Amino acid sequence: MKKGLPILLSLVLLVGVSGVSGEEQPLVLTLDQSIDLALKQNPTLLAAGERVRSAEYGIREAVSGFFPAVTGQGLATLDEKLFSLEFPSMIPGQPPQTFEVDFTRDYQFALSFIQPLYTGGKLLSGFRTARYNLEATREGVRQSKHMLVFNTKRAFYGYLLAKEFVKVAAEAVEVAEKHHRTVKTQYEVGLASKFDLLRSEVQVANLKPQLIRARNNQQVAELSFKTLLGLDLSRPVEIQGELEYVPVDPDLEASLDNAVQNRPEINQLMIQQKMAGEMLKMVRSEYLPSLALSATYNFWGDSFRFNNDPWQNYYAVNLVLSVPIFNGFATASRIAKSRAALRELEFSQKGIEDAVHFEVNQALLKLKEARESLISQEKNVDQAKESLRIAELTFAEGLATSLDVSSVQAALSQAKTNHTQALFDYVLAKADLDKAIGVGWKIDD
Repeated sequence: MKKGLPILLSLVLLVGVSGVSGEEQPLVLTLDQSIDLALKQNPTLLAAGERVRSAEYGIREAVSGFFPAVTGQGLATLDEKLFSLEFPSMIPGQPPQTFEVDFTRDYQFALSFIQPLYTGGKLLSGFRTARYNLEATREGVRQSKHMLVFNTKRAFYGYLLAKEFVKVAAEAVEVAEKHHRTVKTQYEVGLASKFDLLRSEVQVANLKPQLIRARNNQQVAELSFKTLLGLDLSRPVEIQGELEYVPVDPDLEASLDNAVQNRPEINQLMIQQKMAGEMLKMVRSEYLPSLALSATYNFWGDSFRFNNDPWQNYYAVNLVLSVPIFNGFATASRIAKSRAALRELEFSQKGIEDAVHFEVNQALLKLKEARESLISQEKNVDQAKESLRIAELTFAEGLATSLDVSSVQAALSQAKTNHTQALFDYVLAKADLDKAIGVGWKIDD
């Protein structure tokens, strides 16, 4: 027993440590993994997927109209007032005779059947409308996926940007503290003034709030990223990737053609026009007669017994022809309404195509601007680094003041910030162009 106790405690401790380490293990995600995860568990996209299921059941509902409808009905009479019939007396001077007659049956059962034979095309147009609605709904979900992919890229790159800003701010504080130590050493041996020492201390103090703000922004970016992916906000996440420049040179005409072919909004609008055309046919069918085959089978009795055969029955088979004559011009109004909806969709298609063209042109201009800005910022960072190196050497030789070094340090920090921002603008502009064209991820499954 004494030998088994240490082993048992060791196992408990091992399991405990493993559990803690498992809880603290961060989820490592690349950009592709992040997009995959967002497409699988983003709540908004999952809700959009339910609309597809609803549209699928809409097709089943439309198909059901082609099948016969069978209805059963049972009736039990709880109370009734009997008919009274009065007959004159056959004997002179006697009062008339009154008789009560029961024309109903206490228990009645009916089975009815109706099969549409001709509806003027209403059932067929209803089926096509439901099918087009499913296609349009799928295009709407595809549009949601395109937006989610873009938003995930933006959140991923935004998280990377926030991390880079933390690095830049931390490096700025580190450089300022290093300079402060140098000034302090020189001040102690009489090679730097009190002003230089105070100036270096102020520089360090001014940079620390920026570092705190950058770290806080990183936490906010991480929370936004987790929310978009549908992750638990308390779960640690680590992203793998970097903001990098990958040159692209898209062609305007090819981009516009791809956008017209790929954008879900355009496809959805074209399908909605077909659906509106079928709905117009459905309304026009109200002018046409309809033909149906119906049958009924009834049986009834005065007692709910199945012995001695107390039940009577009959059946009837009918061919029902319905001819619309007048409904207060309701059909004409619905036809005009459907035509207006169809014209509205035609105008909307022209508007959405113009909007897509504008979006593609704007995305290309932003990409060009981001590329030129990034190239200029790369040169600026190199120059700022060289300026700081020279300023530190000249300060060590007593040929520059602490204020000169601080100014150069601030310029380097700003140059690195601008360069990181330019990288972010470039990769985001590429993602924006993919969204405008309607490409960028495998989302058509």
